[in-house]
Amino acid sequence: MKFAFFLGCQIPIRLKQYEISSRAVLERLGVELTDIEAFNCCGYPFRNIDFKTYLLASARNLALAQQKKLDVMTLCQCCYGALKKAHVLLKENAPLREEVNAVIQREGLAYEGEGRVRHLLSVLHQEIGVDAIKKRVAKPFQGLKIAAHYGCHALRPSQVVQFDDPAMPSIFDRLVEATGAESIDWLMRLECCGAPLLGIHDDLSQEMMFKKIRNGRASGADYLCTACTYCQIQFDTVQQNLLAQQGSPLSLPSILYPQLLGLSMGVPAELLGLNLNKMLIRDIGP
Repeated sequence: MKFAFFLGCQIPIRLKQYEISSRAVLERLGVELTDIEAFNCCGYPFRNIDFKTYLLASARNLALAQQKKLDVMTLCQCCYGALKKAHVLLKENAPLREEVNAVIQREGLAYEGEGRVRHLLSVLHQEIGVDAIKKRVAKPFQGLKIAAHYGCHALRPSQVVQFDDPAMPSIFDRLVEATGAESIDWLMRLECCGAPLLGIHDDLSQEMMFKKIRNGRASGADYLCTACTYCQIQFDTVQQNLLAQQGSPLSLPSILYPQLLGLSMGVPAELLGLNLNKMLIRDIGP
């Protein structure tokens, strides 16, 4: 099982532990990752500013993976949504595809809609399977309650991303429970984390985040669990900064799913980048 590993822009700079932990667990699950140095930004930041620029950026990445006959696997849900939308548009719209290819052909590239765009959770759930993952769990958690936070871009627009049922998703819950932890039912599990508003309307962004934290805590969660770059930054870095400034006792630490899975597989914490999380992960050992 082999994929072109798409890290995007934020992970190497702001969330290295997402890459570290993903590589650690995927290697143990027999997934081979190919790093393509020529990958550029997925184009997501340009999508609502200059649509053609966004599409060109995504198409170039897809063409590079197609050149190596590999499906793309992303960790960031924003990258996943951006690449998946470009894939669908270029596959279905021949004139648009020809326009984009006229530009990237200068690098000897062309995208013909081949290959797939996969998210880490999709690969784990569909390509590897929950049963196979359970067999690799050496130290299942007991009594640990997790609030699985799905994130927006993996679920919507559903006709494009085709990740899970947007109203009643279950993939993430089943993957959490494969570790032995309990994936709790909580009212705000599908609400936005507030990250897209950070820097635009900080008060609203923070209130959206703390509403989720309050609801997760009230529902009995020990930790939030994410599989999205921006969601984890919001719940980890931003939450920690706000707690330090405001001194509020209200908090709920967030752990990345490959970190949670890695611990249950017996992977040492240092190989999962747990020391890079801003909010300390305590007493989580199986």
